[in-house]
Amino acid sequence: MSLDAVLEEIRACQACAGELAHAPRPVVRVFPETRLLICGQAPGRRVHESGLPFTDPSGDRLRRWLGVDADTFYGDRRIGVAAQAFCYPGTAAKGGDYPPPKRCARLWRPRLLGELKQVELTLLVGGHAQAWALGARAGPAMTDTVRAWRDYLPDVLPLPHPSWRNTAWLKREPWFEAEVVPWLQSRVRALLT
Repeated sequence: MSLDAVLEEIRACQACAGELAHAPRPVVRVFPETRLLICGQAPGRRVHESGLPFTDPSGDRLRRWLGVDADTFYGDRRIGVAAQAFCYPGTAAKGGDYPPPKRCARLWRPRLLGELKQVELTLLVGGHAQAWALGARAGPAMTDTVRAWRDYLPDVLPLPHPSWRNTAWLKREPWFEAEVVPWLQSRVRALLT
C-alpha cells in the first residue's frame, strides 16, 4: 500500500460517524518527503472548519517554538502533521475538547507511520499523543514526560500542547522555553536545510 492510498482511505474515513456531533472531517497533512512529523492529539474546531492543521492560536505558538513561519509550515513538504486522531472530537461541557478517540489511532497510525519512510523527528504534542506513542515509557504526567525530553532523543521529542490553556504551565516551567525550544529550533533548521 502506498502513502497516497493510505491518505485517500483516511480522508474518506467515516468510522466515527454517528458518534460525533458533526460529520467526520479527517485532517492529516503528510508527504513522502516528511522529515519532521508533528503528532498532536486531535484537530480543534477551527482546524475542523479550515481542513488545515494548526490554523489556530495553538498553531501560532507551535510555529514560534519551531522557528518557522506559516509559509514554511504549510509549504515545506518536509514538515508533516498527523495527529493521534484525525477528526475533531467535539467540545466537552466544561470547555476544552474531548480526548481523541483511541479507535482512530489504532485504525490508522500503524499503516500511516509505516509509509512515512523519511521521518527523523516526531514531536509528541500533549499528554494523549505521548501516552499513545510512548506507552510505558511516558512519565506519570505530561510534565514528567516533557521534563525528561532528552531521554527520548534523537527521534522523538515530547512537547506540551501549545494551547493558550497551557500558558500558566509555561510560566511555571520556564526551563521548557529556555532549554527545549532552542534545541528544537536548531534541530528544525538542520532538518530543513
